[in-house]
Amino acid sequence: MSELFEKSIRTLELPAVLEKLAAKAVSQAAKDRCLKLTPSTDVEEVLRLLDETDAAKERLGLHGSPSFSGVKDVSAALTRADHGGMLNTRELLDIAGVLTASRRVSDYDAQRQGEETVLDRLFASLHTNKYLEEQIRSAILDEETIADTASSELADIRRKMRLAASKGRQILQRIISSPSYAKVLQEALITQRDGRFVVPVKAECKGSMPGLVHDISSSGATLFVEPMGVVQANNELKELEAREQKEIDRILRQLSAACAAQMENILWDYDILVHLDVIFARAQLSYQLNASRPEVRRRGGVALRRARHPLLDQAKAVPITVELGEQFDTLVITGPNTGGKTVTLKTIGLLCLMAQCGLHIPADSGSAVRVFHRVLADVGDEQSIEQSLSTFSAHMSNIVQILREVDDQSLLLFDELGAGTDPIEGAALAIAIIESARSQGALIAATTHYAELKTFAMTTAGVENASCEFDVQTLRPTYRLLIGIPGKSNAFAISRRLGLDESVIQAAQQQMDSDSVRFEDVLTQLEEKRQRLEKAQAEADRLWRQREEDARKARTFREQMEKAKENARTKGEAEAKRIVRQAQAQADEIFAQLDQLRRQQQKQINFQELNDAKAAVRHSLNQAQEALHLRSEPQEPAYAPSRPIEVGDLVELPGVKMAASVLAVNNDGTLLLQAGKMKMTVKAQQVRLPEGQPKKKPAAPVGGSPKLNLQSRASSELDIRGYETLEAESVVENYIDSAVMAKLGTVTIIHGKGTGALRKAVHEMLKRNKAVKSFRLGRYGEGEAGVTVVELK
Repeated sequence: MSELFEKSIRTLELPAVLEKLAAKAVSQAAKDRCLKLTPSTDVEEVLRLLDETDAAKERLGLHGSPSFSGVKDVSAALTRADHGGMLNTRELLDIAGVLTASRRVSDYDAQRQGEETVLDRLFASLHTNKYLEEQIRSAILDEETIADTASSELADIRRKMRLAASKGRQILQRIISSPSYAKVLQEALITQRDGRFVVPVKAECKGSMPGLVHDISSSGATLFVEPMGVVQANNELKELEAREQKEIDRILRQLSAACAAQMENILWDYDILVHLDVIFARAQLSYQLNASRPEVRRRGGVALRRARHPLLDQAKAVPITVELGEQFDTLVITGPNTGGKTVTLKTIGLLCLMAQCGLHIPADSGSAVRVFHRVLADVGDEQSIEQSLSTFSAHMSNIVQILREVDDQSLLLFDELGAGTDPIEGAALAIAIIESARSQGALIAATTHYAELKTFAMTTAGVENASCEFDVQTLRPTYRLLIGIPGKSNAFAISRRLGLDESVIQAAQQQMDSDSVRFEDVLTQLEEKRQRLEKAQAEADRLWRQREEDARKARTFREQMEKAKENARTKGEAEAKRIVRQAQAQADEIFAQLDQLRRQQQKQINFQELNDAKAAVRHSLNQAQEALHLRSEPQEPAYAPSRPIEVGDLVELPGVKMAASVLAVNNDGTLLLQAGKMKMTVKAQQVRLPEGQPKKKPAAPVGGSPKLNLQSRASSELDIRGYETLEAESVVENYIDSAVMAKLGTVTIIHGKGTGALRKAVHEMLKRNKAVKSFRLGRYGEGEAGVTVVELK
């Protein structure tokens, strides 16, 4: 990489983006690698880097980031251990941290779902060594503490040390507690000097406390004496401490040797972990910038869709859409100062460099970049006081180096090309520089204020104008990039809005030559037409989107209707098949019952029971026919009597076909009836007046003709579904009387299942009726719990 390329990288602010990337990394080594990233010029390498970022971003979204805490550089420690050195506790804990991180990252990979990615080989290459990890963790509690359980020898030594220390303290405790030593001691306390237990003794009483003097206070008034009785215990403690340190050194050497034996695997894991840390940092930066992967091209140009500069606030940055290298190889960007021309240049160059580093770019999908061997930029104020160079000289010095290195794999970015000198000469020089770079096959983007360059772009094939939009009304740039339209500097308009005297502005306009005035007028007309066309296009787009939305809603509604129709048809067919299957099953059961009835008939069973069974079979057949909608007879029309019902008429109750005498016709149209022993009030529509019935006077509650009528109309079934409880009891009681008079042995009362209240009332009445011999619920095929079969005496 040339020095000029490195300078351009700094000019385009790639290091600032890499600092944002480093902030996402966890380990210090990964942060350092992020800061040292350089754009790759190999297409295959760039594709591999982007594949890694894609895979990490997908995993990040599904499972979060793996834990890279504890990943530290342990190469120096392992090298010393490999040469036979003993590692300290801190170094061993760092190695254990790498082993722990390797195990956790490997466990994270176990959650992988879906297709294989380029990261799989990195995860699979990790060496987990839980045995060594736990061996270090169990032996070393922290940097200052070796666990008693590190070895049995160490546990035994420390047990003896506790006994020796306890023994010495007990002796000293007796001394400081003894009244005979109260005047000898400066204070009644036990302390340590040089690791040995001592007591403070008054200097004038040193002869009263035989022992070894280890220290003297600064005033000389106190001697720290180790009593002779404690010397032996302290000597034993010192010997045990020496043995303890020797055992600790042995444990550390043993652990160091174990780490040295795994040196190659540990260093490999460390490098893989750092590499994965960098990859997942790239993925996290992609989420932060709302970035996406661009298409990578070997040849061709750059196409950025709604691209945003990564160092700007992503919520406020105005996106730009720009192409370079397809229909034209040179883009001349014009417009007022602070309009966003320089930001546009930097965005083009910086996004290309980011992609070549394996980073996603903050642009919409469909964006494409090309892998350049050089991205060379001349941007910013290059004035140098130390080198005595003016702005123009500094820019020109930079451009000279660029033209020396340019080739067909270069992207050139020029800011204010030709500025800083005579406008005519500067414009001519700028055109010549662009032509020279184009002849080498480079892609070029340049900003300028020169009208000559605008004309050059309009009249030269392969060169295109672009402008940064500026709102003259608000004196604010919109930062929108408009391809194909040259921009105006808007100096006069801005000056007028800022309050410059109109006479001064007119004088300035008169100083412009006629060609420049006409050119500015043409630009003004173009800008007005562009705005009108843009508004018309926006309205057309809105109408098109509305039409598409209406069409989509219509398609969705039609699909829903078709689906509903299909569901209804499918459901209807399924229901019909179910009913047919149910009817077939009932028919099979009925035929089986008929066969059984024939066999029973052959055995001369009771003919009345046979008739009742046949009636039940017919009832079941009728129910099956109703479920299949096979009954074709028309519904019975609503009944209308041939004359008004009057007192004395005999009427029939529906379903029961019992005769009842009309006792009275109430004012509200209801009838007071006498049926057997029971009186009831019913609506006129609920009874039937037999045709041809003559008028009669109210009959006595028990008369001859009604009984005859009841006898003649008694049947083997009574349907009381829908009746109230009290009304049903009366109807059933009269029906039982009629059945007894008709000499029926067995009758069936149909009360339905429902809540069971009607069935319970019927059974209570049957228990009290002396004409009832027994009763039971219907069996399977008879109506089950919906009917009661009554045997009469």
